[in-house]
Amino acid sequence: MIDRIVVWALSLKAKLGSERGQDVMEYALLGGLIAVAIIVAAGLLGTNLSTWFDEMADKIGTLGP
Repeated sequence: MIDRIVVWALSLKAKLGSERGQDVMEYALLGGLIAVAIIVAAGLLGTNLSTWFDEMADKIGTLGP
C-alpha cells in the first residue's frame, strides 16, 4: 500500500514539474507517510495496547485502599 502512495506521490510531483513549491510538496508527502505509518501501527497494535492498559488498570485497582 505504501508503495502505491509513493508511486502516486512521485507521479504527482513529476506532473507538477516546476521546482516552485517543492518544499511544500515534500513536507506534505512526508506528513502523509507519517500519518499512514501511525494509522497502520495503531491498527496492528491497538488490541495489544488495549489489553495492556486493561491489565495495568486492574493492577492499579488492586493496590488502592
